[in-house]
Amino acid sequence: MAIIGIGVDVVDIARFERQLERTPGLRERLFVPAERDLHPRSLAARFAAKEAVAKVLGAPAGMNWQDCWIGLGSKGPEIQVKGTVLAVAKANGVKTWHLSMSHDGGIATAMVVAEG
Repeated sequence: MAIIGIGVDVVDIARFERQLERTPGLRERLFVPAERDLHPRSLAARFAAKEAVAKVLGAPAGMNWQDCWIGLGSKGPEIQVKGTVLAVAKANGVKTWHLSMSHDGGIATAMVVAEG
């Protein structure tokens, strides 16, 4: 296995929460149903993870936010992809995703490593 790419993103939790409150439908556009009811700090970390995935893939045009979500696996949170994101990941040779997320002091962060 070789590293295909690394992506990192940070999100200001308070600003993200205000944006969710101001923009009707944003929660539904960015997150799959299983994610939507989470606390804003967890949503911010998941958004950071999705942004980090996009960075790994070169921020492809037409990426559907619903095609990337953070599920819970046996070892904790893990990246799940389908559709537009899966197609670009396959084209880039991505076979395995590694994810680390955290939130503290008003900031949510995520780091993604893609292996192929």
